[in-house]
Amino acid sequence: MGFGVCGGAVLTCSFGLAPSVFQVLPAGRVVSSMPLGCIMDQVPMVNIMPFGMCQSLANPVVASATAAAFGVLTPMPCIPMIPGPWTPGSPTVLIGGKPALTNSCKLICAYGGMIQITNPNCINIQAK
Repeated sequence: MGFGVCGGAVLTCSFGLAPSVFQVLPAGRVVSSMPLGCIMDQVPMVNIMPFGMCQSLANPVVASATAAAFGVLTPMPCIPMIPGPWTPGSPTVLIGGKPALTNSCKLICAYGGMIQITNPNCINIQAK
């Protein structure tokens, strides 16, 4: 059993150099102290904010900067590229008709990073 994830949750990326904050738009949502998220809250720069600097060589900007530095890894500003929804989501709790986001959900960045929830900001709401 996991906890629901509210806006303001702390996220980390395996290739990011800083944590990020999860944002949830309140339209059509369950609202406690903050709106609860669903698996479709994965839009970069709306729900998923940058993770400081990116150090993935799959990111073309990082690869270009690294090549210009003669092979020395050169992190560049993070702009997440999210191709799909959070997985797995809650099989029993729906938010706006979509599975609720729980603290065990993961998100994959197109540049190879694994985005996970380190603090759900909502430890009083459990979602199975």
